[in-house]
Formats: sequence, structure tokens, C-alpha cells
Amino acid sequence: MAFRDKQRVIYTSPLKALSNQKYRELSQEFTDVGLMTGDVTLQPNATCLVMTTEILRAMLYRGSEVIKEVAWVIFDEIHYMKDRERGVVWEESIIFLPPAIKMVFLSATMSNATEFAEWICSLHKQPCHVVYTDFRPTPLQHYVFPIGGSGLYLVVDENGQFREDNFGKLQDSFSKQNNQLDGRKGGAPKASGRIAKGGSASGNSDIYRIVKMIMERKFQPVIIFSFSRRECEHHAMSMSKLDFNTEDEKECIEQVFNNAISCLVEEDRSLPAIELMLPLLKRGIAVHHSGLLPIIKELVELLFQEGLVKALFATETFAMGLNMPAKTVVFTSVKKWDGDTNRYIGSGEYIQMSGRAGRRGKDERGICVIMIDEKDMVLGKPAPLVSTFRLSYYSILNLMSRVEGQFTAEHVIRNSFHQFQYEKALPEIVQKITRLEDEATLLDSSGETDLAEYHKLGLDISELEKKIMSEMIRPERALLYLVPGRLVKVRDGSTDWGWGVVVNVVKKPPASGTLPPALSASRSNSYIVDTLLHCSSSSNENGSRSKPCPPRPGEKGEMHVVPVPLPLVSGLSSVRINIPPDLRPPEARQNILFAVQELGKRYPQGLPKLHPINDMGIQEPELVDLVHKLEDLEQKQCSHRLHKSGQSEQELSWYQRKADLNSEIQQLKSKMRDSQLQKFRDELRNRSRVLKMLGHIDADGVLQLKGRAACLIDTGDELLITELMFNGTFNDLDHHQIASLASCFVPCDKSSEQIRLRNELSGPMMQLQEAARKIAEVQRECKLEVNVEEYVESTCRPYLMDVIYCWSRGATFAEVMEMTDIFEGSVIRLARRLDEFLNQLRAAAEAVGEVNLEKKFEKASESLRRGIMFSNSLYL
Repeated sequence: MAFRDKQRVIYTSPLKALSNQKYRELSQEFTDVGLMTGDVTLQPNATCLVMTTEILRAMLYRGSEVIKEVAWVIFDEIHYMKDRERGVVWEESIIFLPPAIKMVFLSATMSNATEFAEWICSLHKQPCHVVYTDFRPTPLQHYVFPIGGSGLYLVVDENGQFREDNFGKLQDSFSKQNNQLDGRKGGAPKASGRIAKGGSASGNSDIYRIVKMIMERKFQPVIIFSFSRRECEHHAMSMSKLDFNTEDEKECIEQVFNNAISCLVEEDRSLPAIELMLPLLKRGIAVHHSGLLPIIKELVELLFQEGLVKALFATETFAMGLNMPAKTVVFTSVKKWDGDTNRYIGSGEYIQMSGRAGRRGKDERGICVIMIDEKDMVLGKPAPLVSTFRLSYYSILNLMSRVEGQFTAEHVIRNSFHQFQYEKALPEIVQKITRLEDEATLLDSSGETDLAEYHKLGLDISELEKKIMSEMIRPERALLYLVPGRLVKVRDGSTDWGWGVVVNVVKKPPASGTLPPALSASRSNSYIVDTLLHCSSSSNENGSRSKPCPPRPGEKGEMHVVPVPLPLVSGLSSVRINIPPDLRPPEARQNILFAVQELGKRYPQGLPKLHPINDMGIQEPELVDLVHKLEDLEQKQCSHRLHKSGQSEQELSWYQRKADLNSEIQQLKSKMRDSQLQKFRDELRNRSRVLKMLGHIDADGVLQLKGRAACLIDTGDELLITELMFNGTFNDLDHHQIASLASCFVPCDKSSEQIRLRNELSGPMMQLQEAARKIAEVQRECKLEVNVEEYVESTCRPYLMDVIYCWSRGATFAEVMEMTDIFEGSVIRLARRLDEFLNQLRAAAEAVGEVNLEKKFEKASESLRRGIMFSNSLYL
């Protein structure tokens, strides 16, 4: 339509790789197509421009002439707006776009599209139509393959109907396997002290059997999703006995492969990461994840599209690709590490990945095979799009620098999706407050003064016990007593496991990517206590089933060895019991359960605990004082009227419920009183104080030289890098050291190896840490919630400093890869983002008249741009 009407159109995507793919697809359909990703710029004056959303936002901030000629902007994968780190980029871009520009938003996984459309209508004062369909040209069938079992169970048919009968059979098969699994497991825990993940015990043979079954039933091509890059490669290598391609297909693959790598220099063509892939590809097997060399990743995508790859082992990033459906999709696990916790994948993520199953016009139905017993995972709706709007110094400074001045930081806050969702939720909050107040009134009691006093005694005792226990379980004190057979109490947040039995204690390996002692504060060692705990029957030591949890009330449960971090031990008993040397038989573990339960009956007031002074011999004055305070409070509690009456527990539960209700009511009222707008205003005021103290703006809020430099930097921490530019750190460094130091600002994978920096880099690294600590302390002084040490650690990432330094000095790719355990693709991704970052630094230096620094940044950038690190995309 835009081409017909001679209008310019912008297509944005969240990923550079996706932009490259879309550019290739659109170029085959239209002739006048350009690409702008930060790495590559092709035909910037084209009618249709494909770019990342960050590029669009930068153009809007700079007041680019291109925007004045644009009639349409297409936001693909708009659900990325809920991304914690990058979501704000989409939100700001939508706010800044002129009302005359029409927008199209695309997403397969957004359940609150109507709410989002209401925000667009409110923001741009124009209609926003929601076009929705749940029709699939190729319907999906969802099967479950029980780990360690056999056969497939159809749990959701092509009509979306949940098959309760088959789900019941599946649950029965899990129950039958439990005893067999228990019989096969060793009694002593593994040295790592961790629960095995799905696919790591019997999983390999399971995946082999699934793939073999799929090929025999002609269900290929198949995508096997894993949530670990190393797991992807491991599974692919375990298919060594399988071969899915004909001789003609193998010949074709070899020809395409040789043509693709012909653009590389000879030494790079013989890299292990390239040579090891060809034998796999020729057998119709491939791997796809973000750690692969970009050229290999794109080659795999092209071969998969041509039907030459029959079994593809991929991470979830492949679900973002274009035109790459398969007949079958397999999930080797349904749990993923999201940076904070190991959680089940959300329904939206599942829908995105399972949506790859079924090729339009080729398959009658798509097939999805999962290893799961969670009903909601298959039938659930995608999670709603929730704003992750946040204020950044980059945004504040750029808004101050705009000449037109029609946008201020407060305008952006007021018009954010975050504020829109908050205001829309207000009527519901009022209703909830009324409902909670009515419930609290029903719990009114005449003896509340006594209850409050008794309740406070309990809270004070609990708090003192925690403080004393934290001292008792310090490794140098507790390890002597954490011997096999010792009864320990375990609490994980609100989950009370009760008493368990120690089996073994293992020391966790040191944290990955730690700095040398000279560059980082020492950290206390951490330990895992492998403990026999009373678990629900649905729990299993194999983490692929479900996370172990205590039995429900009335449930018999089973004893399992669970790895317990030392800080979760909340009580040490003076009681020890004998445990058999072989814990494999279920009967042996159940006998221990009976012994623990018998002890509970023998000591109805609670098992005797180790006394920190009398038993453990701790004589520190502070701890002795805490113990005496605890004993006084326990005496007061025992002599209290409610304690003697015998009805304290029931009355306390009523009181606690009312206290919880009142607390929730106060939180809701506070939420109404302190609007999100006011909170952001407070944050804006505090951040502006930081900018004044660091010299980015003056007392009147006018942008200074330092602030102008920071306006041009959005790849790394703009405050920290400008601090280094203006405090002279870069002046004494050559361009190799600058490239190396700048790599600390670019996010990358953590290395599990000890970081040992050469002399040329350890000095600059210390200067970087000092500057980071200064900025963090300024932010704390300005009432921003910043943990100084965490800020220093998150902004100073030395994992690839040595690699970049040597690459900048001319080392080969093979040589630098010997220096790190990080994936090749991750190293290349960092190098390309680093080049983009150095170009931003060069522009910043130019803007403030630092000619020498400008030349250094340019030389640093040029020293990186060579070889396989910067080979052209196969899509271009």
C-alpha cells in the first residue's frame, strides 16, 4: 500500500538477525528496500526501511528527516514491550511518533490486545483496530512423552479439546514409573548436590527414541527445543547413529556449505566450530542457538528452509525466525532459567514455540511433543502485555536536548502504557478495598489488646531466632555438626519443610567469572546440604517432573534427597539417627520417615535443638546477648494468659488474618494515594539531582558538555563511560586498551573461568571500578535505590577483556577462542556491539571537541573490524 501511494514505511523488529531475514524476504518482493541495524546500513534512502526498534528511537530523538517522510511504521513482535531491559524502547518510540504516522502492531502472543489498542487511541487520538484470529490453517495436536516411559499420549487434539482420559493415563504412567525410578537411583547424592534436570539422566535415550520414532512415522522435519545451548549440542551429538539424508541431499549440503564459507579466510574455514558442523548437516541434523558462529547459524536456517535439515536442535530464539515451520516440535524440558529463577515456561512462550509446528499447505496438522504434566501449559492463554516502563538517564538527557521541546520527561511518563494501565486499574482497586474492609470487620474481637501483645511476642521471638540461626550456620561453625543422620529444620521462604535428615554436605564451586582477589571483594564460601526431606508424591528428584514440595495435608508422601542451600537450614537438632548406607530402596527411605515421625511424637513440644552456647561453644558477646534476650521473651510467652488458655493458636490465626487484611488495605490505599505518576516524578527529580552532581546539566537544568556526550551513548552505561571520558582515563590508554576496556560495558555471557587480567588491563579495570563506585554512591546520596557493589559488578564485566585486547592486536580467531570458554557466537556478538559502542563514543568525542579521543575510538573500532568477527550476513 505504501509503495502504491509513494509513501515511506518503516518495519521494526526486536532482533538484528530477524531484521536481516525480513530484509531478504522484502527484497525478493520489492526492489526499493533498505536496512539499518547498527551493524549494517544498506540503502538508507529506500522507500521501505527495515530496522531495529533502537534505531527508530534514536532517529526520533535526533529529529531525523526520514521520520518526516514516513507514513507507516510496523512494529513486529510487539510483545517484546514487556521485556524488562528493552521494553521501554518500544514504549518511547510509540509515544514519540507523530500522530500523522499510522502504526501496525504484530504479535502472536498478546492476550490484552484490546487494552493496548485503547492506550494507542488515548495517546494518538485516532482509532486502533484489533484484528484477531485463533484460526490455524494447520491445526496442532499436543502429545506428551513421559520421561523414562514409552509411547505418546494425545492430551490436546486438533480442535483444542483437552483429552482428560489420555491425561489420566499419562498420570498413571508417571505413578508406575516412580517406584522403578526410585529403585534405580543411588542412595548417596551426586557430588554436585543438584537435582538432575530433564534430559540429563534418561533424557538422552528418551530424545533419541523420540527423534527415531518421528522419522519412522514420517513426522519430519522436527525442531527439538531445549533451554540450554550446551544441551542443544549434546543432544545433537547423541544422534550419531542416525542418518536422515540421501546421497544427493548430502552432496547438495556440502556444495551450499562450501559456498557459504568461501567468504572466510583460509584459517577461519578450518575452525572446529565450522568443521564439526558439516558431518552433522550432511546427516540432516543441525544445531541453532545464539552461541553459534553467525555464518553457521544462518547456513542452518537456509538449509532448514530448503528441507535439507530434518532434525533441528534449537533454543527458543529460533521461534523468532521467519518462514521456518516444521511438521513436529519437541520440548525436551519445560523449565528455563530466566536470569532469576528456574521456572516453567509461560503460556505465551509455549505458544510462540509450538506455533512452529505445522507447515501451511503441506501438513494436515502440526504435532507438538512435550515432556510435561502441567495441564495449563497446553491450554493456557498468553500472558498479558504489562508495561516495563522505566526512566533512564539516556532518555532524560535526550529529552532535555530536544530543540522543539514538545516532549518532556513528565509528558512521557504521563502518556506511558504503564500510567495508562495504572489509571485503568483504579476502579478495581477501590472495589477490592471495600471487599477487604468488610471481611476485616467480621474478624473484630473484644480481646485484641492481649492478642496484639501475644502476637508481637511471637514475631520478636521469630526475629531473634533468625538472627541467632544465621550465626550458628556460618560454615566454620555448622559444618562440624552437619554430619549424616543429624536432624535439621528447613524453611524456604514461606515453605516450611519441617525436620529432615542430613545425608551429605558439598561445597558449591566458586561463582562464575569472579575477578582476581586484587580486583574484587572476597565472598564467603557457600555449601549445599543434601537432606532427606518429606516430599509430596508428585515431587521427584528428577527436576523435569516438578519442583520438590512438602506433602499436602493428609498426604502420605515420600522421602527424597533434596539439595538444600545452607542458609535455608532454620534449625539444628541435638538428635541424630542412624541412616543405612544404601538409600536406593524406597523402604529404606520410608523407614527414616517413620523414625522422624516417631521422634515428633516423643517430643510434642518440638525436638531438642543444639544450644549455641552450651552445645556449640559459641562465646561471642553479641550472640550471647541475643540468646539471653530470646530466653527472656520465651519465658514471657509461656507466662502469657493466652498461652496458658490453650486457645492461643486459633485466636492468633484470626488476629493474623485481620492483620494481613489491614496490611493489604493500607498497601492498596497507598497505591491509590501515591500514583505511579508521582513516583516517577520523585524518581525524575532524584535522577536530575544525580545529573547535576555529575556535571551533565547545570542548576537550571540546561544540558552541559558532558550531557551532550551522554546523549549519544545508548549501548553502555552512559554515566560511567562519560565519567571515564572526562576524568582522563582514556587519555593514557592506547586504542587496544580502549577496545578492551570498552568491552566491559557490553552485556555478554559470563565465563566460568577465573578471570586473570594482564598488567596492561588490570590498571584500567581498577579505574573503571573506582568510577563505577563513585557514580553508585552519588545515586545513593540522591535517594535512588542502588546497591553500590551490585552496580559495580553489573557495569564492570571483564569476561572478554583479554580476548578483545588480543584480537585488536591482530591475533587469529582460533587463538582468542583458546582464551575463553564463552561460545564463539557470543564473542562475535559482543565484538559487533562493541564496534557499535565505539562508534557512539567516537561521535560523543566529536560532539565535545575531543579530537584525540575521537581518533583513538576510531582506531579501536577499525582494529576490530576484520575476519570472521565481521563477515557479511548470508541474507545480505
